[in-house]
Amino acid sequence: MAKRDDLVVGLDIGTTKIGVIVAARTENGVDIVGIGTHPSRGLRKGVVVDIDATVDSIKHAVEEAELMADCEITSVYAGIAGSHISGINSHGVVAVKDQEVSESDVARVIDAAKAVAIPMDREVIHVIPQEFIIDDQDGIREPLGMSGVRLEAKIHIVTAAVTSAQNVVKCANKAGLNVMDIVLEPLASAEASLSDDERDLGVCLIDIGGGTTDIAAFANGSIKHTSVLGLGGYHISNDIAVGLRTPFDEAERIKKKFGVATARYLASDDVISVPSVGGRRPREVSRKILCEIIEPRVDEILSLARQVLVKEGLEEKIPSGVVLTGGCSALEGLADLAEEIFEAPVRTGIPRHIGGLQDVVRGPMFATGVGLTLFGNERIQGRSTARFRIRDGSIFTRVRQRMRDWFYGDFD
Repeated sequence: MAKRDDLVVGLDIGTTKIGVIVAARTENGVDIVGIGTHPSRGLRKGVVVDIDATVDSIKHAVEEAELMADCEITSVYAGIAGSHISGINSHGVVAVKDQEVSESDVARVIDAAKAVAIPMDREVIHVIPQEFIIDDQDGIREPLGMSGVRLEAKIHIVTAAVTSAQNVVKCANKAGLNVMDIVLEPLASAEASLSDDERDLGVCLIDIGGGTTDIAAFANGSIKHTSVLGLGGYHISNDIAVGLRTPFDEAERIKKKFGVATARYLASDDVISVPSVGGRRPREVSRKILCEIIEPRVDEILSLARQVLVKEGLEEKIPSGVVLTGGCSALEGLADLAEEIFEAPVRTGIPRHIGGLQDVVRGPMFATGVGLTLFGNERIQGRSTARFRIRDGSIFTRVRQRMRDWFYGDFD
């Protein structure tokens, strides 16, 4: 297998599965050319808890993707999630030199906006401009060349626990991969699933994965809020395993094949066969009982996500409604239940803006992986990316260097 310079690879390190998406860069975007998945054994709630098991899962997924794409994978864009993720909004103001906004003015105002106190055990993952304001004229997305004397910037800063980010990079490095950048998973999912109209009008993306539920709210074309809940599809499967007294793997299978978000949407009250533990004979259980186990947990996840929006004052600022992604969003009846809870339109998000094997990744569980390739493609087009490895030196030095790299990369 040969190395190819036109490829960009997304590595989705999830709680229940490792996904590797290989895309070829084209003039119009990216074409999907390879996919590899493997069960994830070394993560809990989106955080690495067993490095060796995670490395082994990554290697298997990479080998499958390499075989399908007929290439050698050496570098990836890795996703990160977990309840340790935190997002904050910040604001900065500077005076404009020469009464015309230059690149140095933009650099200074971003620098002023991100001058917030961040604990030493946390690392900046993203610094995302929301909007610029010139002499009280707000809603400006590109201020370069505009006349004015006062420049303001509103930005969104995403931070993560340093150790969690390091462990993601370490696992990829041990699997023989260079990490070109770390990307917040809900931002990657949004890149693949949302339209520009939805971002402008206001929309909330909820990525219900195996161990976490990621939330990203957009309005006026920019990110307004990011957060991560420590609940996901794993907890639904665990409830089924306990409630029906069946092995976890069987509970996962039953959830995917027979699960419905609420018994109200159950077409027929069939009887399903449930394997028992300890070598006992399988039992016959009503499908309605299964749904009554699933519904409280699904209701809890969606209600907590709604509480996040209410707390941040964003409930009335998402007229486009809610977009559900992640493997758990494929659960039958979930979108209908979400519409009742959020009192807003809800749809299931599938990857878009791609070519190639788009029918193979046409599912909400691939949104993050595809979004990572789209993110990587934009970075490559914008500048030459620098590999991010765990380096020697103080945490402060590493964080400062990362912020400088992202900062100049966004505004070169």
